[in-house]
Amino acid sequence: MRILLVEDEQKTGDYLKQGLSEAGYITDWVTDGLSGKHQALSEEYDLIILDVMLPKLDG
Repeated sequence: MRILLVEDEQKTGDYLKQGLSEAGYITDWVTDGLSGKHQALSEEYDLIILDVMLPKLDG
C-alpha cells in the first residue's frame, strides 16, 4: 500500500512516517499543500493523510 502524508510539522511527520514505514507501508511525505496537490496528481496513492492547516494551500 502506498500512502501520501501531507504534514508540515516536522516532529509529527517524522513520527507518522516512521510508524507507517515500520508497518510496511510505502510512504511519501511532503510538507506543504502545493507539494501535496502535485504529488497526489502525479502519483497513484491508496491513501492520503492530509493535515488541515498547511503552508501554501490548506488541506
